[in-house]
Formats: sequence, C-alpha cells, structure tokens
Amino acid sequence: MGLDSLFRARAKLVAGDLIEVGGRPVRLAVHARARRVSLRLDTARREVVAVAPSARRLGEAAAFAESRRDWIAQRLDTLPQPLAFRPGASIPFQGAACRLERAAMRIAPRVVAARDDDPARLLAYGEGPAFVRAVERGLRAEALRMLSERTAVYAAALAAPMPHVAVMDARARWGSCRPGLRGQPGRIRYAWRLVLAPPEVGDYVAAHESAHLLEPNHGPQFWALVRRLFGDPAAAQAWLKAHGARLHAVGRE
Repeated sequence: MGLDSLFRARAKLVAGDLIEVGGRPVRLAVHARARRVSLRLDTARREVVAVAPSARRLGEAAAFAESRRDWIAQRLDTLPQPLAFRPGASIPFQGAACRLERAAMRIAPRVVAARDDDPARLLAYGEGPAFVRAVERGLRAEALRMLSERTAVYAAALAAPMPHVAVMDARARWGSCRPGLRGQPGRIRYAWRLVLAPPEVGDYVAAHESAHLLEPNHGPQFWALVRRLFGDPAAAQAWLKAHGARLHAVGRE
C-alpha cells in the first residue's frame, strides 16, 4: 500500500486508537510538544506508542509505524514475560527472591524476612483476583514505608520540609516531584515497583526526586545535589535502564 493510500485509510484515526503492525499492538498518541513523528516502547502496557505532534498527523504516525515493523517486532518480542501474582510464584523484592503464599486466615498482607536458606515470603489472604489485590497492597505498603524513610533522610539533609509522599502505578516514570511554595511541603510520588528493585536503586530515585524540592530542573546544580545526597548515580541509572521492563512485567497477566 502506498503512503498516500495509507494516509487516506488512516484519515479517521484519533489519539488513543490501538492498531496492529505486523500483528503487534501500536497505540496512537498526540503530544503537542513533539517536533516530529516518532515511536517509543511502553514496557508497562507492552505496546509501542506512535507519537504525532498533532491530530492531523496521526495518519503519518501510523504510516511510520508500518515502515518500522521490524523494529516494533524486535522490541516487543524481547520484553520479559509477565509474572502474575499467584500463590507459589517467586517475585523480586528489594533485589532478592520473594515467594508469594496464601495466608490461612484473613490478615493484612505482610512480608516475612528471609531466614537461613528460605527466601522472603509475602503472605496475602484471598482467592484469585482478591489474592492479586492483596499482594499489590502489601507491596505498595512496603514501597511507601521504604521510600518515605529515604525521602525523610534526604529532605532533612536539604533542610527542606518533609514532602507528602505517595506511591502510584506509574508507567512512564519512576518518580515525580512538585516542590512546595512559600515554605510549604512539596509532593513526591514514586512508582511502587521500585520496592522490587535493589535498595540502592530506590535510594537513588528518592535522592533524585528529593533534589527536585530545591531544583525543579535537570541542570548542573540539580545533579550536584543528587551527587551530594547519593553519590554517583550512574550504576543505579544503568540498572533501571537494563531491568526496568522486568519490573513492569511483575504483577501482569
């Protein structure tokens, strides 16, 4: 199919549409700040996103995706397989193995630390979807505890008010920060899946977002603050780049 025909075939596309390219899912999106049509991999949704600068160019974005079908297939076919929350499954937790177990009675989900040769265990009550929800609640609670503790340390080091901390199921970023105004506490949100990573990785993200309490950009002063709080971030950044897709596969069906 020629590009002109393809453009006409795609004339009624709207942002959010899901199309297939070579049997793989491609989501169409409009980003007003984009300067050109481009593709990016969404590891959480396990799909490629074709980005257009405006709705008028969505057909062009779809055509560009068609022209890059080999790239799309290679990226999607090499993603880690989903790791569902089921009793007996082994998931990463703070960089080590953690076994999921169904609790015999109704309890709040909790993590039992590793002991001798036994890995850590996460106990959760419920069957089917209820068990899945309980496991995620337990992991979210651990993530909030861990990241709040590290944020408190860094906020104190910066002489900044302790920000409000929350966890989210982020798909595109590991954290976000909204600095406070006129001495008021800021707000920091973290991806709860950081609790699955080695502690130093979550520690780096906490330092990164805490530095934004004083420096809301990524300029030299910001990176100087990160290094002051955490040290050289290169290893943690490389770990997230190499293993971030594996974290996003955890808890997916």
